[in-house]
Amino acid sequence: MRSLNQAVLVNARSLPGFDDRFAHALSVLRDAAERHAGAIVQATSLGAEDMVITDLIARHDLAIPLATLDTGMLHAETLALLPRIRQRYGLAVEGFGPPAEAVLQFVAQRGDRVMYGSLEGRKACCALRKLEPLSRLLGGPAPKTAWVTGLRRDQSGGRGTVDFVEADGPGRSKFNPLANWAWGDVWRYIERFDVPYNPLHDAFFPSIGCAPCTRAVAQGEDFRAGRWWWEEDSAKECGLHGPAATATESSR
Repeated sequence: MRSLNQAVLVNARSLPGFDDRFAHALSVLRDAAERHAGAIVQATSLGAEDMVITDLIARHDLAIPLATLDTGMLHAETLALLPRIRQRYGLAVEGFGPPAEAVLQFVAQRGDRVMYGSLEGRKACCALRKLEPLSRLLGGPAPKTAWVTGLRRDQSGGRGTVDFVEADGPGRSKFNPLANWAWGDVWRYIERFDVPYNPLHDAFFPSIGCAPCTRAVAQGEDFRAGRWWWEEDSAKECGLHGPAATATESSR
């Protein structure tokens, strides 16, 4: 059963070194904003980590605009965060979604439950609804030289080596200011600054993606167990965050 602030009550922790991790995350963001002025974006998933980053950006008046991938299959609770962000911070979140005609053709050919049939089908759906819009979010007439994410090392084994700054192909960097934060750190920050968050977190959804591909997790389950739960554990990525292409720009 969902209750108000359940996620804060369950997850917020006072962990040693939090203030240092907090200060370092802000330093990473400031450095990113200065080094990539006018060509950087926060690609927010609207999850807890990304709401912390948005709060840091707004609270410290950093010149980092916000954008999100509107896949057409997000939970209503996720989309409801967009007006809350505008109301709280005075910031707009630009949405990038798949071309409507491409979605109609894909669903007509493969159905709207293709993600359950095979790994190939699910990845094709992710490519259409996430990867193609991301390419436009980062590209376009004024290509971005940097983007900011909420990746953390303890989200999954595959993310255990995430660095604070990674090369993301030729001429672009990816900044992960919360790379060394624990889940308890995220919620301690949310509690301290009363950060708005997706109410699905109160219903034990730690990692939230598209509605057909996300479920709540039970006590003791892995952080990302609710993502594509019918697949093998090794497959639980959509392709947005692959291994860094080259050596990191800075390890800080």
